[in-house]
Amino acid sequence: MEIEVIAAKRDLQGTGASRRLRHAGKVPGIVYGGEAGPVQLELDHNALYHALRKEAFHASVLTLNIDGAKESVLLRDSQWHPYKQQVLHVDFQRVVKGQMIHVKVPLHFVNAETCPGVKTGGGKPHHIFTELDVQCLPGNLPEFIEVDMGKLEIGGAIHANELAMPKGVELVAHLKAENPAVASVNAPKVAVAEEPAEAPTPAAAATPAAAPKE
Repeated sequence: MEIEVIAAKRDLQGTGASRRLRHAGKVPGIVYGGEAGPVQLELDHNALYHALRKEAFHASVLTLNIDGAKESVLLRDSQWHPYKQQVLHVDFQRVVKGQMIHVKVPLHFVNAETCPGVKTGGGKPHHIFTELDVQCLPGNLPEFIEVDMGKLEIGGAIHANELAMPKGVELVAHLKAENPAVASVNAPKVAVAEEPAEAPTPAAAATPAAAPKE
């Protein structure tokens, strides 16, 4: 499925120009990489905001349409207002055909509720990672990687190197070497009953309070 991003070239730059752009319902951005130089962009805020809320937008080769000229890009960064639902800036990187790309791909966890550790052992599934760094050619980029937890017992875990990677996709070198756990099943927590407070002994209860000194 092609995801197209509509943009226009932006001539004015600087803090003041970016502020005026945001007031007009636009988002400043940039595209860089490949053989061409960087190009400053402006994009419609509402369209970009809704696109950024979709998982596929973050792990797909996008079609960037700049004033009618199209090129393939990856989303590389998005900056948000600290407390408003507002996109402040967005970065895209050009994709070069035949050149490997490094991308964070989301993980989809399946069969967690039916695995032995959860269904019969009462354990709790734990997602340690929600995405992984992979490398591949642009045409092989998956929207997600599936993590099948169906065989996990309590205390069991699935490590990165055990995942069934899509054809042409592999983990980046440091993840291969470290082979971290990406999901596990934790043992259920055992509630510890509090011991009731000891009642005072009859002797202590019968002891009169000391009379105040005159």
